[in-house]
Amino acid sequence: MSNDTPSQRARRWLARFEQALSSADITAAQSLFVPDCYWRDLVAFTWNIKTQEGREAVTHMLAWQVPNVKPSNFKLSGEASEADGIVDAWFDFETAAARGLGHVRLRAGDDGDDQAWTLLTTMVELKGFEERKGERRDKGAEHGAHPGRTSWLERRREEEAALGHTEQPYTLIIGGGQGGIMLAARLRRLGVPTIVVERNERPGDSWRKRYKSLCLHDPVWYDHLPYLPFPDDWPVFSPKDKIADWLEAYTRIMEINYWGSTTAKKAVFDESRGEWAVTVERGGKEIVLRPKQLVFALGVSGYANVPKIPGAETFLGEQHHSSRHPGPEAYKGRKAVVLGSNNSAHDICAALWENGADVTMVQRSSTHIATSDSLMELALSGLYSEQAVKNGIDHHKADLIFASVPYRIMHNFHIPVYEQMKKRDADLYGRLEKAGFLLDFGDDGSGLFMKYLRRGSGYYIDVGASELVANGSIRLKSGVNVERINPKSVTLSDGTELEADLLVYATGYGSMNQFLADLVSPEVADRVGKVWGLGSDTTKDPGPWEGELRNMWKPTRQPQLWIHGGNLHQSRHYSQFLSLQLKARYEGLPTPVYGQAEVHHRR
Repeated sequence: MSNDTPSQRARRWLARFEQALSSADITAAQSLFVPDCYWRDLVAFTWNIKTQEGREAVTHMLAWQVPNVKPSNFKLSGEASEADGIVDAWFDFETAAARGLGHVRLRAGDDGDDQAWTLLTTMVELKGFEERKGERRDKGAEHGAHPGRTSWLERRREEEAALGHTEQPYTLIIGGGQGGIMLAARLRRLGVPTIVVERNERPGDSWRKRYKSLCLHDPVWYDHLPYLPFPDDWPVFSPKDKIADWLEAYTRIMEINYWGSTTAKKAVFDESRGEWAVTVERGGKEIVLRPKQLVFALGVSGYANVPKIPGAETFLGEQHHSSRHPGPEAYKGRKAVVLGSNNSAHDICAALWENGADVTMVQRSSTHIATSDSLMELALSGLYSEQAVKNGIDHHKADLIFASVPYRIMHNFHIPVYEQMKKRDADLYGRLEKAGFLLDFGDDGSGLFMKYLRRGSGYYIDVGASELVANGSIRLKSGVNVERINPKSVTLSDGTELEADLLVYATGYGSMNQFLADLVSPEVADRVGKVWGLGSDTTKDPGPWEGELRNMWKPTRQPQLWIHGGNLHQSRHYSQFLSLQLKARYEGLPTPVYGQAEVHHRR
């Protein structure tokens, strides 16, 4: 085998794998995996987002699913490569219902034969229900002479007038931010009648209405939308108003049925009819929509967490959550207290300082700091950068490479990155700690992205505010909380009193299923359970181990209810798999879900 090329080894493994599956020889298939293997499936085999960990889990899934899935036609895509004893290969495959794309990492087993260490299988398109693109695209023009001809604009207006009134959407998306817009664009391409309802007036307002200094902290290569990537002169870090305008234009170009200034008030599932009754208020009138599928796309950062502090009602100044912060201009020469120490807190403190406010950050618990430059160079550059694009890794391929790393072992890849970061930025970290700032790198040293996946909070991507904390320009009180709010000040838990004209609660966001409790019922929210987190048994992410993000982009315990969201990268990537699940149901295809997650935590 030592003389075989990586591609030959990969083709041999794929041939053996296909033979085992086609003959339903589960024992032979099992022997093609190392004992400590991981198979992550995005819908193709399981109609779920599910990671099988270990041979026993792989065997169990195959025994249940192979007879219905009928996998076939495994073919190497491109040339395989080898590094550090691991063969890395991409491949195409088919199932009875779909075409897919996969990735495998092979390593030599005890007998010298190649075995799979990690396997990724993803659904790309449903057979017979492909997107209308390429050779399948609409003609657009209607050549010839046709009495009563209608134009594209007339047909579009007819659709907008009918959908939600004389015709019902199959899918209703509550939340018209980036996640809802991207999912709606994919469903539009798949021909699934969909309405997006959003309480803000215009697409992009969820960005447009945030504080003036807000920019995306993720780079442009990480943030593309489906189908329409940003132009090649788009700035590395998008200003909020620029991304808002892009979302608004995208909504029009992609012909999304977008109901702005519309508030979802109540949703009830009618089991006898197999549909939802969703009451919305639009234009001063209540409308009842009856979709078959209901998607909550209200974001990881959607439900503002505002602490209840004694005396808040007596405060004579201004107080608001960071999501409602208007910007710094009105606070020159005034005393501001910002409760919190993560991304929004740092951004708001820095902007207030720049505009002449006397600002104090109140840090309740430790925060992970990753400087933007170090994060770009050490953590993201291999997948999401100009150099990555030059190396043939666009955002589509980068998304799949990232998805191919199982969550169970992902922290092992991140720990060395943040060890490097500690050394590279040791001077800043030392000065921050000298100023009293409480630093951490996650419970296990795995840094920012694992914190994001596990709890969705606890970090700041430093774009300048950390220096202001380190040099004392932003005052700091750490290891304390606001114990009481007075008419013109706040009292901290250590007895310190801070004068305040402005109090900003940069206190994060609650679980997304709080929206379910409010709009559907507490019982449904409890049935669905906690949203987000991996069950890593680290801070704010209680066990047991889940293996995937709780309730995201996959069937929940409430029939016909889905959760969609995440950052731009996740919304782009996972909207593909959610849209295919919805399309399959729209077309009446069998979708037997394997391995639906148990609910271990209600909220």
